[in-house]
Amino acid sequence: MVDSPAAARFIVLEGGEGSGKSTQAARLAQAIGAVLTREPGGTPLGERVRSLLLDPAGPDVSARAEALLMMAARAQHVQDVIAPALASGRHVVCDRFSASTLAYQGYGRGLDPEQLSWISDWASSGLAPDRVILLVVPPAEAQARIRSRNADRIESEDEAFFERIAASFVAMATSDPIRWRIVDGTGDPDEVERRVRLAAFSHSQTLES
Repeated sequence: MVDSPAAARFIVLEGGEGSGKSTQAARLAQAIGAVLTREPGGTPLGERVRSLLLDPAGPDVSARAEALLMMAARAQHVQDVIAPALASGRHVVCDRFSASTLAYQGYGRGLDPEQLSWISDWASSGLAPDRVILLVVPPAEAQARIRSRNADRIESEDEAFFERIAASFVAMATSDPIRWRIVDGTGDPDEVERRVRLAAFSHSQTLES
């Protein structure tokens, strides 16, 4: 188990493709002076895994191989970036973490979520977020945002895949109201940032608006 000082918080932003979580993770990290990082990524190994898994022209990757590559990136990420920052007393804001594994490789790809949870816990040495902020946007808006950029391998999946992911995120959030906060990701980015900052340190779970 990885312990961190009480003052240092590990905050994760989660959500489907086009939810705006990467933008809001960067804004939150800057606002609170946190270390900003992402998954997969955050380390040289993690960034290579990211490139491999998201490249639409890359090799075929089975669901189990995809999950294991994500876990390898997470193990390095926790050891090299997240745990040291928390141990030094700094907040960490991460764009995706273990919940994305359950949503994408579990409910999206059809792998066993309980097995994935166990492997992820092992890979992260037991580290869990202090707060998970789920950004939600209507599917039509999310798709419009994705169409405005070049879609990667995962963003190119079918609609049913993303419907399963969205439902799983909401289920995880509602089942853990202590750690999770659900935030409306629509509207002006500055207003969404205000909601995210409130959610990062709030004591009650509501759809921040």
